[in-house]
Amino acid sequence: MKQSKNMNLALEKFDKSLFYSVDDAVALMKDMKYSNFDESVDLAINLDVDPRHAEENIRVTTPLPHGTGKSVSVLVLALGTKEKEAEDAGADFVGNKDYLTKIKNGWTDVDKIVATPDMMGELGKLGKILGPKGLMPNPKSGTVTMDVAKAVADLKAGQVELRVESNGIIHVVCGKVSFDKNHLVENIERIYDTIIKARPASVKGQYLEKMTLSSSMGPGILIDHAALR
Repeated sequence: MKQSKNMNLALEKFDKSLFYSVDDAVALMKDMKYSNFDESVDLAINLDVDPRHAEENIRVTTPLPHGTGKSVSVLVLALGTKEKEAEDAGADFVGNKDYLTKIKNGWTDVDKIVATPDMMGELGKLGKILGPKGLMPNPKSGTVTMDVAKAVADLKAGQVELRVESNGIIHVVCGKVSFDKNHLVENIERIYDTIIKARPASVKGQYLEKMTLSSSMGPGILIDHAALR
C-alpha cells in the first residue's frame, strides 16, 4: 500500500529500528502528528505467552492515572436496589429484562456492560452477540460484580482492560495526543507495571518482548521497556 506524503514525512523524523525511552517516544509521537483531530494514543504489547493455556490467557484491568480521554457509555444489568446504585453512579443505561430483549434483537450501542451475577444466566445466552464485540461482562475485568457503583465509576474514570489476543499481543488506548507528555508517560508506566505483575508463573525467560507506541494515524515507535524496570 502506498504511504501518504504526511506519513513519509513522519517516518523521516525517527529510526524505526531503534528503541526509544518512554519520554522520547511520547515526544516523537506528538511531534509527528499531522492530522487535524485529537488522535488516540495506542500501545501494542507483544508477550511471549500462549493464550490457549488458561494461566497465560491474560485479562486484567487497571485505572489509568489520567484516563483515556474517551467518554465511555455503560449499561448496567441489575435488579432492585442495584439499579438505583447504578443510576446514582452515572450509568448511561440501567435495566434488566428490557435490555436483554433489546440486545437479543441486535442492540449493542454501548461501550461497556456491567452485570450483577444473578443476571449472567440470561445474559450468557447472548454470547454470540456480545462476545465478538467484546461486550460480554466478565469477573476478571470487574464487570460481573455486586458493586455496580464502583464498576461504573472505574469505567467512567478511564479504567482499561488489558486482554491478550490469540497472537500474544495486547492492544490498549493510553490517552490522547493532546495529553500532557508527562501524563501519557505515567499512563504508559501504569500499564507496564500491571502487565509485569500479571506475568504467569509458567512463562520462563523473556516475557514482555516488545512495546510499540503510536497515535491512531501515526507510525509505530519502539519503546525501550527494559528501562522501565
